[in-house]
Amino acid sequence: MFVTTSNPSHRKPVRVAIVGTGAIARGSHLPALTALAAGQPLEIVAAVDVDTASAEAFCTDAGIAHPYTDLDRMLSEQRPDLVTLATPPRFHRDQTVAALRAGAWVWCEKPPCPSLRDFDAIEAAEGVDGGPYAAIVFQHRFGSGSRHVRELLAGGTMGRPLVAHCQTTWYRDEAYYSAPWRGSWSSEGGGPSMGHGIHQMDLLLDLLGPWAEIRAMAGRLVHDVETEDVSTALIRFENGAMATVVNSVLSPDEVSRIRIDCERATVELTHLYGHRNADWRITPAPGATSEETDAWRDFGPDAPSSHEAQLKGLLEDLRDGRRPRSSGADGRKSLELVAALYKAAFTGGTVRAGEIGPGDPYYGALHGNAPGWAPEHPARPAEVPA
Repeated sequence: MFVTTSNPSHRKPVRVAIVGTGAIARGSHLPALTALAAGQPLEIVAAVDVDTASAEAFCTDAGIAHPYTDLDRMLSEQRPDLVTLATPPRFHRDQTVAALRAGAWVWCEKPPCPSLRDFDAIEAAEGVDGGPYAAIVFQHRFGSGSRHVRELLAGGTMGRPLVAHCQTTWYRDEAYYSAPWRGSWSSEGGGPSMGHGIHQMDLLLDLLGPWAEIRAMAGRLVHDVETEDVSTALIRFENGAMATVVNSVLSPDEVSRIRIDCERATVELTHLYGHRNADWRITPAPGATSEETDAWRDFGPDAPSSHEAQLKGLLEDLRDGRRPRSSGADGRKSLELVAALYKAAFTGGTVRAGEIGPGDPYYGALHGNAPGWAPEHPARPAEVPA
């Protein structure tokens, strides 16, 4: 377990390793770590990539001392406190489990992993009473806007949430899918429901709480891929609220949007890849007082959603030995919703929360071996280690 002192000036530095040195590592993980290192003891001790040249160039550019091509060797030699994963989803299970077993906490890019079975294997490898823990990158939950709205909804001052819309309508052309690993269940983990819309669906769950049942449709309307390129869903939440969800890579006018109609106000977020306070709008219902409306619209100092915002909290949790948000059951819930969306779409039935478990074909693979959707030669799903 990571141990530190209560005096910030004497805290033990957190040793961090970055696994995967591609675009997401360069554009999101490294900047977040660098920014946070300016205000606390934190050291990036290594970077790992199967491509030697990429690992070495990444380390040279970032001033990191140790490039590696072997994860196990890095874990053994450097003993990091935290490993950030910026690799394709098919590697997440094995890499996360290896890091956890070496005593490191993990911060893993979304999508979490290709199946609930994989996620449960990760959770089984976590420590207890202080970690190590594995958290998923769901940065849209973090920042001042989402925090304020979450508190408003939890406090009930706007009344019960009744109707919601969750929209991830993006555009990906033929050139995007020319890469052989895109549109594949094994390498990309799923279509826009998994790889793109999971961010907004995760934020919707974070705001509205547990879901109860889902119905869905999926289609391949444009792209010649294994996965879907569009999906729609109807979700009923435990609190009674009903939501529509659209996930698309066919939409030239790109937008990410969440709207929640409560008894006394409508809350709407409109953005694309990240949000600030100005991207949220609250419209009061007739009868709301100006004092109430002013309080609802007071988001406080602007803290944008970002990798940095989430990582800041995770580092605090690591130092205190506290389970971070978006880990364990809290991290699993969005993947469970995505699995249920696929099952509902591919079977034509209603799927209820908690019904996908061992023995269900959608537990071991998001395509569920459904005719017309499963790969022609699906790989045997890996078993959870005893």
